Amino acid sequence: MLNEWIPAMFETTDWSRWLSAAGVLLLFLLFRKLFTNYLFALLMRGLSRSKGATHFLTAFEKPMQCFFVLIGIYLACKMVLPPGGALLLAIDKIYRNAFIVLIAWGLYHMAARSSSMFTGLSTRLGLDESSMLIPFLSKVLRFLVVVIAITMIASEWGYSINGVVAGLGLGSLAIALAAQDTLSNFLGGIVIITEKPFSKGDWIMTPSVEGTVEDITFRSSKIRTFAHSLVTVPNATLAGQAITNWSRMGKRRVTFTLNVALDSDRERLQAAIAKMDARLRENEAVDPDVIMVRFSEFNESSLGIFFYYFTKTTVWAEYLKHKEQINLMIMEVLEEEGISLALPSQRVYVEAAPSPQRFPL
Repeated sequence: MLNEWIPAMFETTDWSRWLSAAGVLLLFLLFRKLFTNYLFALLMRGLSRSKGATHFLTAFEKPMQCFFVLIGIYLACKMVLPPGGALLLAIDKIYRNAFIVLIAWGLYHMAARSSSMFTGLSTRLGLDESSMLIPFLSKVLRFLVVVIAITMIASEWGYSINGVVAGLGLGSLAIALAAQDTLSNFLGGIVIITEKPFSKGDWIMTPSVEGTVEDITFRSSKIRTFAHSLVTVPNATLAGQAITNWSRMGKRRVTFTLNVALDSDRERLQAAIAKMDARLRENEAVDPDVIMVRFSEFNESSLGIFFYYFTKTTVWAEYLKHKEQINLMIMEVLEEEGISLALPSQRVYVEAAPSPQRFPL
């Protein structure tokens, strides 16, 4: 049987058509890059080499090369398959779906956050590299491109989109209740991006978390704590809380009360306060606008000296370094004036016992 079928196949097959189809396919495979470059050169000449056109062509370069290969496959199938057959109709449908995929592929690349479209938008809006608006819009556009492509492909294969929409309409109440938190988080993300209480890389503190902002998504924001753990906070929760942005401080405050011995000499205490105030004003790391060193209070076992000043730096490590140097300066002044710090103490008063009375016998 096999011996009869193989010779019959060779006799009935039009090998010239198969060879022609293979030649056409090989031609498109070999010259796909040449075709793409030549076409892009013509388009660039007509579009005057604008930045938008350059990025558009770059985004569609690989899809265009695949499109030339797809044309070669389609023409080869047309040459060897009988017209009007079921297989050729299926290939036509696959070809249309592949064309949709290639367009979606190019648009997906165009919606990248590094595209010239978003770069120009960022420049016009005055956004910096740490802004989360551009990545957020990029994710939204890419999501829409994928959804539209899937919808068009589904309609090509006969799936009724109207039926799906009608089905969603019947269950809209249940979907709305289930997606209530998701929608509120999405709207919270939009509020955070538009109001810009913080940017990527900022050090923030809320009632629930403190750390550095790493990213914001549709549902939540990611914050890296100082213990190096990653905390994911829903956007609705974050938008409804008080947010302290430590990275946007112009200067950092230092305030405390230093307790010295209760029996300190008045003149030495006054001289020590004057020295500490003068040295703080001479310190280049301290902001000169607000500096307060005052003898402020009497306590039961100490005298209180109030300190209030700001460091110019807001970086945590540098702030601690300057604060340490100032504390050592305070100790030095106290040693120079012979003033000691107050120690915890208690006073105990003992009353003499009354003398015993003698009664006559």
